[in-house]
Formats: sequence, C-alpha cells, structure tokens
Amino acid sequence: MARMRITLVLLLALAAGGGLALGTYRYMQNVPVKTVSMPTKPVVVAATDLELGAQLKADDLHVVEWPASSVPNGAFSTPDEVVGRGLVMPVIQNEPILPMKLAGKDAGSGLPVVIPEGKRAVSVRVNDVIGVAGYVLPGSKVDVLVTVSPTNQSTDMTSKVILNNVTVLTAGTRIERDVEKDNKPVSVSVVTLLVDPLQSEALTLASTEGKIQLALRNPLDKTMPPTPGIRPAILLGQSSAPRAAVAVGRVASRRPAAAAAPVVAAPEPLPTIEIIRGDKRAHEVVR
Repeated sequence: MARMRITLVLLLALAAGGGLALGTYRYMQNVPVKTVSMPTKPVVVAATDLELGAQLKADDLHVVEWPASSVPNGAFSTPDEVVGRGLVMPVIQNEPILPMKLAGKDAGSGLPVVIPEGKRAVSVRVNDVIGVAGYVLPGSKVDVLVTVSPTNQSTDMTSKVILNNVTVLTAGTRIERDVEKDNKPVSVSVVTLLVDPLQSEALTLASTEGKIQLALRNPLDKTMPPTPGIRPAILLGQSSAPRAAVAVGRVASRRPAAAAAPVVAAPEPLPTIEIIRGDKRAHEVVR
C-alpha cells in the first residue's frame, strides 16, 4: 500500500512538472520578438583579393550594408565610382575600397601608378644566380652589388655594394607576389627596382660596365653598413691594406726624402792614469 502511494505521488509530480514545462514553452513561443533596427549605409568592398596595380572591374566589387556609425572615411557607395581605376596598394576580400588605395582617375593602372612621386622604375636583366634563385619577389628588399674594373685590368677588379635597401617592384612581367603552384620560387629574366634618379644613374652604369648581383635582405633590416669594396689581392690574402691606405702610401713615396741630419763624431777620450793610495783608487786625466 505504501509503495502504491509513493508511485502515485511520483506520477502526479511528473505530470505536474511536464504540464508546467509545456505551458512555459508555449508561452515563450507566443512572446513577440522585439527587433532593433540599426541605420546602415552602402559601402563598396572587394569581392576577392586584389593585387597591387590591378585595374578594378565590376566583378571585383560588391556592395554591403555597413553600420552608419562606423563607415570608413571616404568609402564609396556605388561601384561606378571606382570601376576602371588602378590600385596602388593590395586589397583583401571584403575590405572597403578607399581613396588612399586608388590611383588617380586618369592615371590608369599597372606599374606606372605604383611609382611614387620622385622615384623611378629601372629594370635590369638577371639570371637564376643574380635573381637569388627566384626568391626576389615584388615587395622584396635587396642590395645591389657590382663587379667592375676601373682600369680594365684584372688586378683592379672590384666588387662593391652600390645600392642599399632597394624595393623590388616587379619580377619578370608580373607585379603580383603570387608565384607558381605549391608556393615555389620561379625564375625570372628581368627585375624592376624602385630607385631615385641618382640611384638610377648608378644602376644603369653598373649594369652596362660591369656585372651586377642582387643580395636579398630582411625587410625589417634598415641598416646600411659602409663597405670599402674588395679586390682579388685582398680576397686571396695577398694584401690587407685598404685602397685609401695604398693611395696615401703612393703619395708619400713621390715626395722627396728629407735631408739627413749631419752626424757629429764623438770626441776621443783623454788619457788617464790610475792612482792607488791604500784602499782608495783615483783616476787622473793627463793633459
């Protein structure tokens, strides 16, 4: 009898709990949902990753609703405002297209719009060795070395760093950083460097009169250590004197030797005699 009562109480508790849960669920389903509307504005963003120098097309863009309170300054609202203009900076997918990333309306696209004011783009022919085995890519930083003889004599052949921390604009005919499949380096025959007018003169002369070599460097390394250059004699350990010291030595050798000071002969010692008095000795000069 006691067991039946306990069972009955449990059944009643389960039924009451289930009814209460069902009623609560139905009540929550019928509660109206309050929606909060946020003001938005249309913003033009990139539909895919876009590389440096790319010309914007309608397929490269789409419009999204952006919260009005956080719209980037200068953002465009319609694709027609930017179609046909070139990019001076890379853009990633869903990034807003901003005026600072675009070339002028009449500037076009491609490499010319990437060149900053006061700079020049100079191309040099390279091979697998000069191009650092294909690891020189757009955006890389390199030093330029030249090997040349100022006198056409092999003994005067000199290797010297002539340009430091130069930016690579293009490798081959591409201005994007992407390489072939599996992210492997590719060989290129031409590298275009971003230099100022004075550097362009040095680079052109070096590539014409001598052999150039590119040295890949860390983009975070801003140091520019001075280098005196190296010649075959120093390379083989036959000479350790820097060029400046050699020049000073040559100038000094051409100067007439200073007149030697006359040597004065020492006077001859006078004859002396030794006098012994007990335990004392004395020397007397005989005049």
